[in-house]
Amino acid sequence: MLVWNGETNALMTALGVACAAAVGLAVALWRTRRRWQAAVGERGWLLERERESAARSAVAAERDRIARELHDIVSHNVSLMVVQAGAAREVLGTMPDEAAAALRAVEDAGRGAMTDLRHLLGLLAPSASGEDVDPGPPGDGGDSVELAPQPGLDRLGPLVDRISFAGLPVEVRISGEPRPLPQGVDVTAYRIVQEALTNALRHGDGGKAEVTVRYADHALRVEVLNTGPSVLTGAAPARTAARHRDGTGRGLLGLRERVAVYGGDLDARRRLGGGYRVRARIPLDRP
Repeated sequence: MLVWNGETNALMTALGVACAAAVGLAVALWRTRRRWQAAVGERGWLLERERESAARSAVAAERDRIARELHDIVSHNVSLMVVQAGAAREVLGTMPDEAAAALRAVEDAGRGAMTDLRHLLGLLAPSASGEDVDPGPPGDGGDSVELAPQPGLDRLGPLVDRISFAGLPVEVRISGEPRPLPQGVDVTAYRIVQEALTNALRHGDGGKAEVTVRYADHALRVEVLNTGPSVLTGAAPARTAARHRDGTGRGLLGLRERVAVYGGDLDARRRLGGGYRVRARIPLDRP
């Protein structure tokens, strides 16, 4: 009887130890699960924050891109319209043919601006059916036309013709062997020339401009020079200098951002001999 009681006590003790171990294991598993759930929740929160941050960065980058495109379109065409309208006003009474030609240039610049803006807005706001449509210029009778590609160096000739007709003679030099360029680089090079010539037309005091495009082995180099009063002689009017400071900030900032995307650099400054210089280098061997 004593032996049986001893075995019973041992069995009860073992059972108690087993139960305590099971309870301890269950508590440990519960705590581990709570920690795992907390870690998963925290990681999900961090991922959500990262997604929100990436989305905000993407929106900011797209807004900057749209702002640059709008500046390039509006600034260039409106500058041409202002210059041509002023020329037409000057000769309206004495040279009606020249005044009419200047007014036609104003009309062409306005139509060009409207076409470019429709193109940009067509990309931003497609039709309700989901198809990208672009209404043509006013009065063309068409409901939609194919969206035109972004301008590149192949459209340098018409740009130079518009600037020259507006009163700023432009000389173009092409160095090296021209070759197809990545679309982004091609558009950036065109915008550099467009912005520099527009600023030269808007702020310059006569003179002329020189555009040099050099196709090097590993980079594309673009330089735009325009003549003007020398800063060494102090002949530059204060009003002109102030307009240079006020009128080129946004455009040049946008150009620097465009060039930086491709690992290049852009330098814009007054020339000691007079005028302004814009010089850019865009690498062509980046992956």
